[in-house]
Amino acid sequence: MEASRPPSSDVAHYLGAVRRHWWIALVATAAGLGVGATVTHSLPRAYESSSSVLVQSVDQDVNAQGGRTKGSVNLDTEAQLVGSGAVAAKAAALLRTDVPPLELAHSVSVQVPANTTVLVITFRADTPLKAQAGSHAFAEAYLRNREETARSALDKQIASLNLKVKQLTVSLTGINARLATVTRGSSTESNLLSLRSNSQNQLNNLTGRLNELTTTTVGAGSIISDARLPDRPSSPNTLLDIATGGMIGLLIGLALAYLRERFDRRLVTAVDVRDRGRVPVLAALDERTTPHFDDVLQPYGPGGRVFNRLRNEVLASLRADDRVIVVTGTSRGSASTLVAANLAAALARTGSDVVLIGAHLPDSVVDAAPLARMLGIAAVPGLSELLAGRVPLNRVLQRTPRIPALRVITTGGSATAAGLMQSQRLRDTLDTLRAQGGYVVIEAPSTSSSADAQSLASFADAAILAVELRRTRRPALVDATEQLRRVGTRLLGAVVLPRLSAGTAGALPAPAVTLPPPGPEPVVDESTQQLAALPARGEPVSATVRQRPADEAAGPAPATDRPGPGAKDGDQK
Repeated sequence: MEASRPPSSDVAHYLGAVRRHWWIALVATAAGLGVGATVTHSLPRAYESSSSVLVQSVDQDVNAQGGRTKGSVNLDTEAQLVGSGAVAAKAAALLRTDVPPLELAHSVSVQVPANTTVLVITFRADTPLKAQAGSHAFAEAYLRNREETARSALDKQIASLNLKVKQLTVSLTGINARLATVTRGSSTESNLLSLRSNSQNQLNNLTGRLNELTTTTVGAGSIISDARLPDRPSSPNTLLDIATGGMIGLLIGLALAYLRERFDRRLVTAVDVRDRGRVPVLAALDERTTPHFDDVLQPYGPGGRVFNRLRNEVLASLRADDRVIVVTGTSRGSASTLVAANLAAALARTGSDVVLIGAHLPDSVVDAAPLARMLGIAAVPGLSELLAGRVPLNRVLQRTPRIPALRVITTGGSATAAGLMQSQRLRDTLDTLRAQGGYVVIEAPSTSSSADAQSLASFADAAILAVELRRTRRPALVDATEQLRRVGTRLLGAVVLPRLSAGTAGALPAPAVTLPPPGPEPVVDESTQQLAALPARGEPVSATVRQRPADEAAGPAPATDRPGPGAKDGDQK
């Protein structure tokens, strides 16, 4: 079961995705800022003004259980009354406006500060003057409505008391009239006197209560902070809207960057090779350490140290009897050539006997001698001539001038060798080299361009993948590992290189070799092989090829001319 990655690895993966696609987040953030600025500019301006009203208790106020204050005034109820139709109608009358009261009520809001009996009445309008006037009008209308309600309740109480006083007065008049006619000392007189005393007491109480009500002053509340003229609009909030747009744009940009990373099949970093391709990374080169086609890396330079570490890891991973290592690429290009040549050079610098086999057969004559150009050896004869049976093994093995322990078999002069990578002759050659006790490094074509990589891997003890970033896609890497698994070759890991541009590979001013025309089998002069050794760095390789005619008595055929830089296979002047 595969071990789960630590959270720090996931965070690093997400941050890497943002770093690689930072421009998406930047563009989305800029778009969000622009949208926020546009929305702010297009929205109508709104102004708010507030008035603070101190609410005073009146006789009919009863605070419900759980009210906002401990007093008798229930401010939750009073806040609802501010936006009622009655108050809105009075406010419309004070404003002298034709706007319907209910529409005015939608523009007012009420807040109750904690532990106070104060209502903060806020009115919203499209101009500062309307906002100020509306807040004051609603505050005044609320106080008037509250005062009118209290006065109406008080008048009802006074009217009720007057009616009772009138009834008691009529009752007392009747009692006094009856007392004037009854016999003194009788029981009737005693009852009438008691009844008159009770009625008189009730009348006195009602009269006292009536006097209090008639002299009561109704105080519903007062405006303690009148509305002020706002100096700036309350909405839209330019800074807030632009910041919100930028934040939303950033979040969208991060999401798009992650989606692009999620659905992008290209391998962009070494972490992608390890995490998405599930292939261990043995070494990773950058633009500073990537080798060029004109030479192998110096052992003490930045790139040379990378390949020295790669050599150490490869040697530590090999078993005691492992001798043959195949290096193949996951995409078309020269990545496998660079890795194989520098790995073989690093192995040879330890004193081990190393043979580098160039089995990456080119598609054109112009590309036919990359190893010869890098290592300063002759381009022909090579593997093509060996597998075709034209020359023996000792003729194609060339010792490099600067690394004596490294011998090289180039690809040769043939542009195609279909089926030869599966021949018994190649198997016998590898067995012979294996028996010599050194290491054999095979430069194979990419697994995506040819089946020869799988054929060569079946002869090898271990394999290394050369992964070119931004060119290799994840399916190609998965397919390469699957091809190696099917032939039973152990995959040591991958060497990651940045994308090799045309300038990295270099361009030859002339073709590396000259191909013979169709006809009898060509033979390479021994003297020509010595003269064909490449001079240092980048000079073209030349080899003179002559034909052996069918009649031995015939003289040697003249050497073929060198075709131009754009010559194809078999082109002749």
